[in-house]
Amino acid sequence: MSIKNKPTNQKELSFIEKARRSQIVEYAIETIAELGYSQASLGQIAKRAKVSKGVISYHFANKEELLEQIAIEYYLAWQAYTTPLIEAQKSPKEMLRVYIESNLKFVYKNQKHVFAVIELGSNLRTADGKLRFAKEHDETVLLPIENILTLGMQEGIFREFTKQSARVMALTIRNAIDGFTIELMRNSQFDVQEYSNELVTIFERATKK
Repeated sequence: MSIKNKPTNQKELSFIEKARRSQIVEYAIETIAELGYSQASLGQIAKRAKVSKGVISYHFANKEELLEQIAIEYYLAWQAYTTPLIEAQKSPKEMLRVYIESNLKFVYKNQKHVFAVIELGSNLRTADGKLRFAKEHDETVLLPIENILTLGMQEGIFREFTKQSARVMALTIRNAIDGFTIELMRNSQFDVQEYSNELVTIFERATKK
């Protein structure tokens, strides 16, 4: 099941309840981004939110539900920001350019949320020890790139890719974007525009027919 479509068994929430849940999620993001996954206890989150742990427990069944909500909100926000920009483009070349630029801008504008999700992606595991979001993350972020590459081949704009080599190119593009995130964790003032321009140049040449 994709996290972006994860159902809920909760009753319909009131406006106030939704607002309080959103506030708790924001404090959880801030706590994880600054302290890391292992140190981000419910107690620490409650302390930053200036509420009791009981208030958090009222709105979230357990810590796992709260952490999953961070990931869900991240992917929904990411898709809401990037997808319309990409779909507005008329050529695969422009779609690839905007995919790179919009992803980097989203990361830059949402640094704490991105850092928190990185921590969750690296640490949150299922009962059998597997990373909770690994497979869902891969398909969610790689498939749009592969679709752009396929469209570019069909229109004679990009060079030929096999199914395997298209996955390799998609991974390379995504890893280059994620590399910016890692660098941003080291230096919050890292120049997103220059990085973006360079990546666009690299991958325009790498995909050119």
